[in-house]
Amino acid sequence: MIIELHLLQSFPVSNLNRDDIGQPKTATFGGQLRGRISSQSLKRAARLLFNSYGLGADETGVRTKRLVERAAGLLRDECNRDHEEAVGVVSSGLLALGFGLDKRRKTLTEYLLFVGNEAGKLLADYCERDWDRLASDAADRAKAAEKKKADATEEKKSKVKPDKQTLEEAARILDASRVVDVALFGRMIADNKDFSVNAASQVAHAISTHAVVNEYDYYTAVDDLQPEDESGADMIGTVDFNSACYYRYANLHLDQLTENLRGDTELVARATRAWLEAFIDAVPSGKQNSTAALTPPETLLVVARDRGAWNLANAFLKPVTGNDLMVTSTQQLFGHFNRLRRFYGEDDLRAVVAASISADVAGLAEKEVAPSRHELVSRVLAATKV
Repeated sequence: MIIELHLLQSFPVSNLNRDDIGQPKTATFGGQLRGRISSQSLKRAARLLFNSYGLGADETGVRTKRLVERAAGLLRDECNRDHEEAVGVVSSGLLALGFGLDKRRKTLTEYLLFVGNEAGKLLADYCERDWDRLASDAADRAKAAEKKKADATEEKKSKVKPDKQTLEEAARILDASRVVDVALFGRMIADNKDFSVNAASQVAHAISTHAVVNEYDYYTAVDDLQPEDESGADMIGTVDFNSACYYRYANLHLDQLTENLRGDTELVARATRAWLEAFIDAVPSGKQNSTAALTPPETLLVVARDRGAWNLANAFLKPVTGNDLMVTSTQQLFGHFNRLRRFYGEDDLRAVVAASISADVAGLAEKEVAPSRHELVSRVLAATKV
């Protein structure tokens, strides 16, 4: 079963998701330049809300390169180990588990690892149990470094294939069977594909329903302690921004989520609710202190279906124009959806629930319109028996 979430959300002056030169991200769609918010940005904004919607800290994860620092800190604080020695031991532990270290900063892993919040504690426990062997290995690596033998090639060679017992330790540390955001968004472990997780949720880049042109704000700042006989600004600069009505789309494959969470139906139910609530509220944090673009979605369409999925972005292949972009975009969204359901049929649709603050929900049956967010969420979860 699949839950699809379609949102229309208008942001005033904002720069929620910047590119490499600081401008709001864009994409060309339907031959016109559109505003864009990356899927990665939206997923992070949603992840940060999961604990506000019923998931515990032990049921969510972190994306980090700093497992060495976290585990070493625990060994220092809880096991009275010398911190510098603990860093070396934990580094050896990660290498023994089959993971590489950053070539320039040996206290970082080679790449970001998406793990549960308990991974640092589990890694520290593993290192404490096998302290003597790992400490010996750390000493050998330190001696090699002093002789300038531990270059990038040497470090790569130090990554060995773990034996069965060590792999079991790695599986325990990387276990994601109760880590909801890993189960939702998946992870890829290059060093051992057995630890990879197939994502249960797909998230599209948000695009504006209309053409956009990025603008910039020219600003000045005056020194508060500037003498009265002096004038002029003490700082001058520009900040790029745009204003746009975005179409957002995400889906959740409940069968994959159930598989990732090892069939724990109670956790699947809470994860599904957290996913739905968090994605409705997800707003990226870029430049928010200077723009406060904290507008919620105004049009919502949620579809529960047995199979298949429909991204409705083509409703806006021809850019929306006019002075009431939200109303026109809503009409385009529901019109496109109804045309698709008439053409492809409704056999796979289990429930359709829609709501709009700004526009009439035209073309939908009265029973498909929800009067509030609470009612919308409740109907969707009831339809999926979650």
